[in-house]
Amino acid sequence: MADRLHEPVTVAITGASGAQYGLRLIEALVAADHAVWVMVSKAAHLVISTETDIDLPARPQRLAEVLAERTGAASGQIRCFGREDWMAPVASGSGAPSAMVICPCSTGTLSAVATGASNNLIERAADVALKERRRLILVPRETPFSAIHLEHMLSLTRMGAVILPAAPGFYHQPKRIDDLVDFIVARILNQLGIEHRLMPRWGDPASPGA
Repeated sequence: MADRLHEPVTVAITGASGAQYGLRLIEALVAADHAVWVMVSKAAHLVISTETDIDLPARPQRLAEVLAERTGAASGQIRCFGREDWMAPVASGSGAPSAMVICPCSTGTLSAVATGASNNLIERAADVALKERRRLILVPRETPFSAIHLEHMLSLTRMGAVILPAAPGFYHQPKRIDDLVDFIVARILNQLGIEHRLMPRWGDPASPGA
């Protein structure tokens, strides 16, 4: 099954509020038959346990098993890496090409990526994505933004990254929290060029604005 999957997309979940966005993105990527490479920061584990009833194990192998069971992923479709797994393919430009999404992206991670800190695998993977000119999408969930945050976003945009704040719209008339989550995940998938049915595109017959 693994050899029939579309190219991998790396998803990093960091310690900002909004873990639901990252978890839903993994589900959507699995449904679209993409391989998914996952990294979860230590702070993200704490946030996930606070915001959801999901208990994600810290060990990468066990984490991959839990995520696969949760999403219905095929064997080997989800791979997880630890914060210092420097042999992971995402740690080097010679690894398999992969788009990367940091969702949600804490302002600390935003700062580290903007300045090339590379102190852990998430930061290094983002650094690799930038230097190799691969698609890098950061989904900050913070308010208000300070001048420091905005300067880092501007720097990353100039480097070629996409800043996609977790700021859902309401023109699709959401009925549930899940509808708001899907709004952002749909935007991420659009940026990745991945087809989905989470919500209609603007102008489609099913769209409220059509």
